[in-house]
Amino acid sequence: MELGMIGLGKMGANMAARLVKGGHRVVGYDLNPASVTEVEAAGAEGASSLDELAGKLSAPRVIWIMVPAGPPVDATIESLLPFLEEGDIVIDGGNSNYKDTIRRGEQCAAAGHHFVGVGTSGGIWGLTEGYSMMIGGDEAVVESLRPIFATLAPAPDRGWGRTGPNGAGHFVKMVHNGIEYGLMQAYAEGFALMDAKEEFQLDVVQIAEIWRHGSVVRSWLLDLTANALEENPDLEGIAPYVPDSGEGRWTVIEAIDLNVAAPVIALSLLRRIGSRDEVDYADKLLSAMRNQFGGHAIKKEA
Repeated sequence: MELGMIGLGKMGANMAARLVKGGHRVVGYDLNPASVTEVEAAGAEGASSLDELAGKLSAPRVIWIMVPAGPPVDATIESLLPFLEEGDIVIDGGNSNYKDTIRRGEQCAAAGHHFVGVGTSGGIWGLTEGYSMMIGGDEAVVESLRPIFATLAPAPDRGWGRTGPNGAGHFVKMVHNGIEYGLMQAYAEGFALMDAKEEFQLDVVQIAEIWRHGSVVRSWLLDLTANALEENPDLEGIAPYVPDSGEGRWTVIEAIDLNVAAPVIALSLLRRIGSRDEVDYADKLLSAMRNQFGGHAIKKEA
């Protein structure tokens, strides 16, 4: 098959390269010309504008968007629509909010185009390991894209699937990322506990390797944790500052709206937010309260 790829950041470029390697024709476009040059070196064709990208593809066109979630996706679709024809397929493979995906699907349908939302997991390892894809969209349209998904996935029959109508793919990916928050927090707390037990002089690198084989907590995430610890056992030079992409927040909001208890995901999100509190106002106030009711000493700032 042939398709256009808009957004040639690390993940988009890797996906384009995997598709080219799998025998697909890819035409890439990015606001940064250097990114287009890089993907051309991987065997894809380049385009200097959305008009040129659409012109290089045969109808019905398949165009995969890999840009940051939010306004950039809307802006890309708005700019792309004038160059599309009836029956063309637009795919959003980024971390979009599922509600936005539903809205964009309706927008494209009104213009005579198909829209597919693909929640994509795999990060920088996807080029070699394949991508996990949670897909939402019309069943027949998704099936027509099978060769693309089969090439990007870890195996043609594994790691991808249609989870429901438009919006379902990004909803499932949102929950996936919420679970990821909880798993990461549990690993982090467990290793912190072992690091603090000084009397045993535990080798966390060795322990990570032990757990990777046969343990019930083994996982790819643990494999990556082991890699990180082997490269930097003392985590030197790493600030205790953890961003969030937004999907954990959306997961917690959905849990509240659906009246579903999700305390682990919620607390892991709050822990990430707390890691970015440079003022520590709440902790200062807690210390002041203890002084007020119990006369406990207040530790002064250096």
